[in-house]
Amino acid sequence: MSKQYSELNVGSRILMGPGPSDCDPKVLRAMSVQTVGHLDPDFIAVMNDTVELLRHVFQTENQMTLPMSGTGSAGMETVLVNLIEPGDRVLICVAGLFGQRMVDIAGRCGGVVETVQVPWGRIIDPGEVKKALAKGPYKLVAIVQAETSTGILQPLDEVIALAHENGALVVVDAVTSIGGVELRVDKWGIDTCYGGTQKCLSCPPGLAPVTFNETARKAVTGRRSKVQSWYLDLNMIQNYWGQERFYHHTAPVNMVYALREALRLVYEEGLDKRFARHLRHAGALYAGVTAMGLRLAAQEGHRLPSLTTVAVPDGVDEARARRDLLNGFGLEIGGGLGELKGKVWRVGLMGYSSSHRNVVLFLSALEAVLKAQGVKTPAGAGTAAAEAYLAANPLK
Repeated sequence: MSKQYSELNVGSRILMGPGPSDCDPKVLRAMSVQTVGHLDPDFIAVMNDTVELLRHVFQTENQMTLPMSGTGSAGMETVLVNLIEPGDRVLICVAGLFGQRMVDIAGRCGGVVETVQVPWGRIIDPGEVKKALAKGPYKLVAIVQAETSTGILQPLDEVIALAHENGALVVVDAVTSIGGVELRVDKWGIDTCYGGTQKCLSCPPGLAPVTFNETARKAVTGRRSKVQSWYLDLNMIQNYWGQERFYHHTAPVNMVYALREALRLVYEEGLDKRFARHLRHAGALYAGVTAMGLRLAAQEGHRLPSLTTVAVPDGVDEARARRDLLNGFGLEIGGGLGELKGKVWRVGLMGYSSSHRNVVLFLSALEAVLKAQGVKTPAGAGTAAAEAYLAANPLK
């Protein structure tokens, strides 16, 4: 007898890891709207709305702003393969896994890669960037604003100024920051920036917003050689997302529906209120974690509101704790990556998942799973500290 397959049935989860985040039900409903052709007039109207809303979230007027078909890593690759030609010198700031990934991609593009590196959990020192730039010239300087592997929020102003003083383009990874923390592409002078849909935008994974200013766009259109990736070549793709609507590939129509709705919800909430909500819930989480006697792993003063790294206490089986959270509470958090593997938990409060309920649930559940491993924390201290913080810091 042949094997029987039941209808799809995925367990209920509360997503508080490094991504994806939970989606507003309105986003999931939008995704289920009837599929139309990728050149259908109704879909072109959706595309126009999506690009306008992306410009709002990036805070830019850049004409070359669009969602690439692929996840956040496709956004990273899009930017690098379009800007880097063989022999180009590039400077990449490495403070975690995703800086390392940029190094890998840039090398595959034939770039001559040099790096500024710091220990994981620390910010990039602009002074070190200045020293490296003195060895230039470089075509571009790449840096991660929100390092998902460490929970660091990188200040950008000095690095951007230094890069421009030395004639280099600035590339910013905003995968875990777009829609969750301040990101002003035009005001800050970012030449090109990319993000992902599945984190603070609270849309399913599958699209990667990118934006290029006029200087970066000219670098793409004025290349000496073809872009090494046909699929990610913006010289062709911009003609589909622009006024010409020339066919390039079949766009993921229903994913674009979902992104439009997610961006509409960001617009409806307002960027300032959204950023304040992320900061408030992160502050409550910090208060709760420290009240439990646990340690925050990222550098103080530079912690990423949307993703918190919590140091695993000595003697605790961190993977077991994550399993117990998932099996006992339906709650997903992430483990450490790279140099932080086994040393931290990564707790996301992103977009729709950044809520009072999730902060309190995580702290109470963590207390329970730690107790099961013999770790004593003051009973109820975490949730009490979080509630006190929220009461003292109401949303305005």
